[in-house]
Amino acid sequence: MMTIRSQSSVSSSKIFSSLRSSSINPSSSSSRTSVFVKTVFTSTMNHSVKTALKVPIVSASQSTNGSHFSSSSGGDSFFRSVLSSMEQVYLNRNPTAKAILELVGSTDANQICYDHIAYRTFGVNGYGIDSISKFFLDFGYTQREELRFPKKKLKALWFSPPNVSSINGGSGVHGPLPRIFISELLVDQMSLQAQEIIRKYTGLSGAGHKHTVLSSALGCLTWPKPSHDEFQQLASESEYAAWTLVNGYMVNHVTISTHRLKSRLKNIKNFNEFIEDKGFKLNSEGGVLKVSPDALLLQSSTVADSIPFEFSDGIKESVPCSYIEFAERIVLPEYKDLPEDKVQEVHRRDGFEVGNADKIFESTSMDQLNRRVA
Repeated sequence: MMTIRSQSSVSSSKIFSSLRSSSINPSSSSSRTSVFVKTVFTSTMNHSVKTALKVPIVSASQSTNGSHFSSSSGGDSFFRSVLSSMEQVYLNRNPTAKAILELVGSTDANQICYDHIAYRTFGVNGYGIDSISKFFLDFGYTQREELRFPKKKLKALWFSPPNVSSINGGSGVHGPLPRIFISELLVDQMSLQAQEIIRKYTGLSGAGHKHTVLSSALGCLTWPKPSHDEFQQLASESEYAAWTLVNGYMVNHVTISTHRLKSRLKNIKNFNEFIEDKGFKLNSEGGVLKVSPDALLLQSSTVADSIPFEFSDGIKESVPCSYIEFAERIVLPEYKDLPEDKVQEVHRRDGFEVGNADKIFESTSMDQLNRRVA
């Protein structure tokens, strides 16, 4: 059975324990959190850089910009340690994702590769895509295409990773790096009432837009917890806005690259059947399998987990958390005659598709959470 927790995550779990509760019930003020977070993060990252991470989940993607930084450098070790902390927060909050990763790892007997990691943001006061992307750009990522979702009032950018070699063929965050997909709510297109709520909390965050990556790695909000009424007001207009208000910059989802598996599960249709047979509910919006117009990008996802949340007015309620996605990238037509053992990620369909992503966003919607499985 695959073990998800890395050694460094185990060693840092005690340090993070007091903050994990604030990711569910974020009650401390942004100023108090900022001081505490800075101390915890500095000590933890110093420890993590010294500790070899051994997570049996491999990330993989196509590098397109040719940039490279040495796998033995302190910068690379730090970067991978931050990703590991983000991943651990995500797994602690989302038992479905953790269970599926363990299940697939034990069934396939192969290292699991991440196709991409996704984040949601508020496009206002410096809290949008740039607040997350600058961290990845600093470590060699390249900005790629923009995607627009007019009905949802969203835009997104994706980023391709640098060509960084695995450390001694290592796995987990020591493997090939994933693509990064960051979306943002176009706040100026929302109702005045929704804008007021969003601007209120980003304003109360102070300089939180400078520390969104830190908040993701620690599992806490950069702003105070909202009232239940404010959450409901946002939810009535934008599920995305309400989700971001209570989850902040924590990982929205990670994506298993099915074509990198070795068993019959490498075919995403087989993978979906396997997951559903084990009792997991998949997002049915537009059909379980989302297919790009060129039929070269196939995607599916689970329905999000829910997590207890106590609002500022004392009301307790379960709110949508995160989910896990699956993607199969088909070999491009010009490489269709390549022997299977010669096919690499560069030979497969790259990028993202608006139609697919639009339906994947629904994984956190109440319609999907409340849907009964036939």
